[in-house]
Amino acid sequence: MSGRRLRILIADDHPVYRQGLERAIGERPDLELVGSTADGRQALERIHELEPDVAVVDVRMPGLDGLKIVGAVQRDGLRTRVMLLTGYEDSGAAYKALAEGAAGYVSKASDHTELCDSIVAAGRGETVIAPQFAAGIATEIQLRETSERPALTARESEVLRLLAEGRTAARIGEELHLSEATVKTHLHNLYEKLGVSDRAAAVATAMRWGLLE
Repeated sequence: MSGRRLRILIADDHPVYRQGLERAIGERPDLELVGSTADGRQALERIHELEPDVAVVDVRMPGLDGLKIVGAVQRDGLRTRVMLLTGYEDSGAAYKALAEGAAGYVSKASDHTELCDSIVAAGRGETVIAPQFAAGIATEIQLRETSERPALTARESEVLRLLAEGRTAARIGEELHLSEATVKTHLHNLYEKLGVSDRAAAVATAMRWGLLE
């Protein structure tokens, strides 16, 4: 997008804040304000109509909230990147927004220079996260990965450990005093729990979830 100004749409239902941001964008030589609205549904219509590079959208909007706008833009395959603004410090909401495809999650307490720089970064394809949300998002990721980790039986854990060491089903059976058919049943159950279909993927997934520690 070098060589031209980024085209920006603002959607915020707080008039004083919206007007201040409009002025800040108007003073930037690298940004061009192409639209401004106080309604979520109208914001989505404007995104379809104007195809801005970046839509700066308040998370809490009448008509259609910011997260739903992100989802609609993703679903419709639009090229506009949606950067969400918030006046609340909620890392869970920030995580969800980024997972849905938001280009950024930025505090409304940011000064206008910082906010405009974030808009430029989003327009360049970067994911922008306000510093106050970064640690919380990392924690959210850890919690969600832990909650997704499957619970293995003691026997499945033994089979997994030997599988990671390169043992065949027959060899695992010998070491655990099990028939090869029983070992294959355990392997089938393991693969289902891990969401994989082969040995290599099972070991890689188990390592990622810390099941081999």
